This record gives sequence, C-alpha cells and structure tokens, in this order.
Amino acid sequence: QVQLVESGGASVQAGGSLRLSCAVSGFTVSSYLMGWFRQRSGKEREGVAIIDRAGMTRYSDYVKGRFTISKDNAKNTLYLQMNSLKPEDTAMYYCAVGYALNLSPAYFGSWGQGTQVTVSS
Repeated sequence: QVQLVESGGASVQAGGSLRLSCAVSGFTVSSYLMGWFRQRSGKEREGVAIIDRAGMTRYSDYVKGRFTISKDNAKNTLYLQMNSLKPEDTAMYYCAVGYALNLSPAYFGSWGQGTQVTVSS
C-alpha cells in the first residue's frame, strides 16, 4: 500500500528555516520521480520542487535559491529544506509521486495529507 506522510511543518518568523520530511512506504523513493507542492489559502495547488530518479531537480521561480529538495534512499524519505522563509511561503505543503519532470500537480498523485507551514513577518 502506497503511503506518503509529511511532517516538519511549523510556525516560524520570516528569514527562518524549516526542513520538511515525507516518509514513504509501499515503494522506494530511489525508483520514482517525486515532488513537493503547496497550497496557499484561496489559491490552487502549485509545484514547489521536484526530483527525478537520477537526482535532477526543478524548482519554481518563487523558491529557487532558497529551497532544496533531496532524497535519502536509505530512509526512503523525501526532504525539502526551506531557508530564508517569507510570509508568502505560508501554505499547506504536500509531497507526491509523479511521472514527468514538470511542476504541474496534474503529473503527480498519491498525495500525502500535508503539513502546515506558517511564516510570520
């Protein structure tokens, strides 16, 4: 059974850092393309960062240079290191498994339940 469980969300002040984790069961992260997405209040879900099997990454322009996506194959876990956080990064963050190196959520499925990140100014 495929399961993705996000954790690590919290309330932080602008300029702070967080690391989100996505614990995966039912498949191995090394074999699949995976991504992080977020949904801000009143907005549609949007792609944040994705990483393919070879480790190639892609980031949205909003987070490029501040966020880093990575995988730990031994722990079967996906991470999102978020630095220099801004109030506009406030959102529910989700991980998912996909089939195209594309930031559109349409290419991803098996969504986790999400973890809330709140950044105050």
